[in-house]
Amino acid sequence: CDYIQVGNKIYKDMDRMVAFETALNTWARWVDSNIDPTKTSVLFRGVSPSHYNGTEWNEPSAKTCLGQKQPVLGSRYPGETPPALAIQKKVLSKIRKTVTLLDITNLSLLRKDGHPSVYGLGGRTEMDCSHWCLAGVPDTWNQILYNLIFLT
Repeated sequence: CDYIQVGNKIYKDMDRMVAFETALNTWARWVDSNIDPTKTSVLFRGVSPSHYNGTEWNEPSAKTCLGQKQPVLGSRYPGETPPALAIQKKVLSKIRKTVTLLDITNLSLLRKDGHPSVYGLGGRTEMDCSHWCLAGVPDTWNQILYNLIFLT
């Protein structure tokens, strides 16, 4: 179980999306209160998806990312977007200071093949379809970040 502190109150096992929104709102308030945009640029890396359900990418026989060797075809993900994405958009739309979004969600949704699966730390006992292999998808994020830094 996890313990999450909000103000002076400690919660046990808070819903993950509630915790994410609470954390993002705390960060947004800090940015609005403490960042001088004439001196500091703020970059925010968007939601990184996982791939635990093959029906999301039109492969019902795939229960996880195990054995995925090709990205999703095309440029549109056939499944639903992660719930955290709506929270991200909501919080970023209310922030008063300029925040540049490193929007990695859609390109990462397409890369069901980019996870360690059984080759991660847990081996065959734990399927890892939420972290990313290096070299791979995070290198693309870094290339986007590199370009954003030079544009801002």
